[in-house]
Amino acid sequence: MSEPFAESRPDRLASPPRPAGQPARGTFLREWARNPLRMGSITPSSPALCRRIARLTRCAPDEVVVELGAGTGVISRALLEHGLAPRQLVVVEIEEGMAAHLRRTLPGVTVLSGDAFALPEILPAALHGRVGTAICGIPLVLLPLERQRRFVAAVEAVAPGQGFLLYSYCVTSPLPWRRLGLAARREAWTPLNLPPASVWRYVPTSL
Repeated sequence: MSEPFAESRPDRLASPPRPAGQPARGTFLREWARNPLRMGSITPSSPALCRRIARLTRCAPDEVVVELGAGTGVISRALLEHGLAPRQLVVVEIEEGMAAHLRRTLPGVTVLSGDAFALPEILPAALHGRVGTAICGIPLVLLPLERQRRFVAAVEAVAPGQGFLLYSYCVTSPLPWRRLGLAARREAWTPLNLPPASVWRYVPTSL
């Protein structure tokens, strides 16, 4: 069973990530201008939201955390600051500019450039079944039901029964969880984010 990852903190101290600073915000805004529907928000997630997500994440020593739609890496850095070792973090980013930024600023972290919907193909086979938590920053609420089903199936293929965390700016569940064969629970609400955000945990009941 997955456990909190605080015990991995010594590994994190050996190779701390560099701060994002203003270049990260510039990268975010450039990518948002190119494709706002993929980004979902005009601003990166706030520190308060990032800390909430990090606290909800679990990862045993032999597992990894997979972050889907990592953007500029603000949540990635919160995970590392919370004690996750860089070698235990895998981030997936479809935008090449963002992926290049993540490789520069997150030393020791595995950065995969590709589509989260193809997760079973792009995640190394050795990590299938070893995903402690999958975190989704993709605006799934904007997608049709069949695309949402494809996403759920992609996560289930590499993290059977684990489900995923999804942060969203919706007041209610951003996913029609019953139609997707999921159980849903809102784990956190962050009014300090702009806009206010919720963190939902979805776990498969059937596929």
